[in-house]
Amino acid sequence: MTGPAIQTCLWFDDQAQEAAETYVALLPGSKIIHSFPRRGGDGVFLLHVSLLGQRYSFLNGGPHHRLTPAASIEVHLDTQAEVDLLWNALLQGGEAMRCGWLTDRFGLSWQIIPRGLIRLMQAADDAAAARVTEAMMGMVKLDVAALEAAARG
Repeated sequence: MTGPAIQTCLWFDDQAQEAAETYVALLPGSKIIHSFPRRGGDGVFLLHVSLLGQRYSFLNGGPHHRLTPAASIEVHLDTQAEVDLLWNALLQGGEAMRCGWLTDRFGLSWQIIPRGLIRLMQAADDAAAARVTEAMMGMVKLDVAALEAAARG
């Protein structure tokens, strides 16, 4: 079986399996595709994971490199309830940042984005789009109702 021509590899110290299981449980339709054992069979070295149809490799690479907010996973969601649910689940043991970003307990950065934000920022009315952007910059978790209110002025 051949895999995709390109996929992102995420380097974890030693929590790749736990992270994969957590994300698969939170994101419907996601799955662990394959686990590659360490030499000697002591745990997992590498996992291939599909999160919402996007393929990743999760590597237990040790403490030599750390995940950083310079790379993040964007998740676009339809409703505020979906945003709230995923945000709260990923934030457990993690740290909230601005503009819908958070770092989870494994050190992976996420952007939890309501699709309404994209729609509002692409509005033909440049002044409304600017107000939405300004409102977003002042938020931690994104709030669709507040973004829509900003668009209306």
